[in-house]
Amino acid sequence: MKALERIADTLKGAMGLDMATVGQSLIDRVVRERMAALQIEDDELYLAELINSAAELQCLIELAVVPETWFFRDREAMLAVARLAREKLAAMPAGRIRILSLPCSTGEEPYSLAMALFDAGVPASMFQIDAVDIRTRSLEIAADGVYGRNSFRGRELDFRDAYFTPQDGDWRIDERVKERVRFSAGNILTPDFMRHSEPYDFILCRNVLIYFEREVQLQVVALLERLMKDDAFIFVGPAEGGIMLSPRMVSAGIALAFGFRKRLPEERQAAATASLPPLKLTPLPAANLAPMPRAVSAGAARPAIAPAVNHPAPGVHVPQLLLERARQLADQGEFSRAAELCEQAVREQGPSADAFYLMGLIHDAGGDTGAAQRCYRKAVYLQPAHHEALLHLAALLQAQGDAAGAQTMRQRAERIEKSANPGESAHG
Repeated sequence: MKALERIADTLKGAMGLDMATVGQSLIDRVVRERMAALQIEDDELYLAELINSAAELQCLIELAVVPETWFFRDREAMLAVARLAREKLAAMPAGRIRILSLPCSTGEEPYSLAMALFDAGVPASMFQIDAVDIRTRSLEIAADGVYGRNSFRGRELDFRDAYFTPQDGDWRIDERVKERVRFSAGNILTPDFMRHSEPYDFILCRNVLIYFEREVQLQVVALLERLMKDDAFIFVGPAEGGIMLSPRMVSAGIALAFGFRKRLPEERQAAATASLPPLKLTPLPAANLAPMPRAVSAGAARPAIAPAVNHPAPGVHVPQLLLERARQLADQGEFSRAAELCEQAVREQGPSADAFYLMGLIHDAGGDTGAAQRCYRKAVYLQPAHHEALLHLAALLQAQGDAAGAQTMRQRAERIEKSANPGESAHG
């Protein structure tokens, strides 16, 4: 085996990276960068350094991990945590909510969670967020709490005025938010990772499972289940929903949040013995479609699909109801049925950016990244200023190793933000 292949295997063993997902070009680039920094020209010599130096392995990991995050990315999950936490505390006023953000990158996710909880009226003394990442440089940025414009994307930026102070063209997060988050370094693949940790009420582990090979995915999911309380919720990325579904886990049914919960004992028994047929959609008559119910409270009975009604609500178009039903089916893991409903909506109303964007999310969640990319591009073609489609497309391209394409999509999204907020500084 060549030295470069052994270097890649060493990195894979430390991080669980599926090289087919991140791309060999990324591995080659970061290895060459480290070799140049150490003034080593021979691959075998660098391999020896890597094997014998934990510090050098950490340096390589730091380069291989490319942080791509911003405040309130995947807003639906943040708001779901805040809402469910408030409801849970109402039922147990003497309790305290424990939340895990893994990986936490440069801090935008755990800080967003803290802000969402404050906005939901949850007192600071009633929750604690633990934030863990493998990359120490990311943790340093998070602990500093100063962020540039790239961390603020989209058009809903009221939280910045409420929780940040301008500082030399950047923004510093308030101490009351920082105090609710405890940052620590950790590698989810080490045998003793969080071995003695108390279980959590909520876990966010978004957009990391997709980088692991199947065996490692199962290992990590088992760890996450151990870290969950019996009534806990876990939120993953759009492309990871299929990984979570099992006889032990079921969708939480929260639209576009990609949340899951542990099955109740009777649900586990039924799921383990059931023989599920392939999912096939029989298109329903247009007059029999109803909007899907919103998220249910923690601990409440989870309703099935809403019963049909004879007529849509006044002013609501049938394609809109189709897309709403598709969102619910996607969160329940029924991706093929959800995709067919989106296609039906397109047939009935013609090409729609929202329909193609949702189809992209569904294909992303089902693991069909090629179809997801095509749908995101169609959404952007129909609506060039579709900010969410641009950002999802950028994240997908980045995961595929197309850094240039991802940067192009991000720049387009940034221009849209700038045009929507012309008074903002370009610094950051």
